[in-house]
Amino acid sequence: MRIAVTGARGRVGRAVVDAALRDGHSVVGIDRPEATADRAHPRLDDVDADVTSYDDFEHAVQDSAALIHLAAYASPNGHPDHEVHNNNVVGSYNALSVAARLGIAKVCLASSINAIGGYYSRNPRYDYFPVDELHPTYNEDPYSLSKRICEEQADSFARRYESMTISTLRFHAVVPARGAATRTRQFEGESKQLWGYTTLDAAARACLLAVSADFTGHETFYVVAPRTTSETPSLALAGEYFPEVPIVGDLSGTRGFFDCRKAEVMLGWAHDPSVTAR
Repeated sequence: MRIAVTGARGRVGRAVVDAALRDGHSVVGIDRPEATADRAHPRLDDVDADVTSYDDFEHAVQDSAALIHLAAYASPNGHPDHEVHNNNVVGSYNALSVAARLGIAKVCLASSINAIGGYYSRNPRYDYFPVDELHPTYNEDPYSLSKRICEEQADSFARRYESMTISTLRFHAVVPARGAATRTRQFEGESKQLWGYTTLDAAARACLLAVSADFTGHETFYVVAPRTTSETPSLALAGEYFPEVPIVGDLSGTRGFFDCRKAEVMLGWAHDPSVTAR
């Protein structure tokens, strides 16, 4: 399958491109001209394009069977609020619009656990643990809002183009391995993001499974590790930091605060198939 990947020269994009090539796919790797391209592969076409330019985007993904859209600002930090929001919202809209126009039926969009609010909120609000895809949103920052809008855009396109398969994947602090997540976390922000993370390999596998899925319409999936970054039992963490939040599922041991069963059932995905939460 010929897969177009935006943000292909970024950290997650590189992992997705490498995984796709290992699986025998051909890849159109799309990124900004200033992003360094230092790979060569007979099944990889590197294309310079700005995803906020509709014409450039459409030209870049010609003849692709699937689109994985990863190009976006990864946080609200370091850029003006309006720039973060507008770049991300225009990019995700262009991805869906280009796919619909060109007949690309399989689309995967990078969302975030922050689509419901969380790390970038002043005081994150959670209604229950573990959090699943039915949890309401309380986002309040430009990045988190842009990710929620991305999901709303996908709902809209799925209603109009009923044969499309659109997956929005809620990643979390994507790192090479769990050790990197535990080393880089700052204590103040750890509780806001519920001690979660996603490895690069798990994120890449989820993207490829999403563009091979056999459902139609739009579905959102949490793609987060089954264990937290903490060795403290999850129930103890919940009791200390969120004593008012009801526990409606299994938080035994160091189980994560995000319920990823939907991705397991509908995509056949597991964060690490060889390791279970304890």
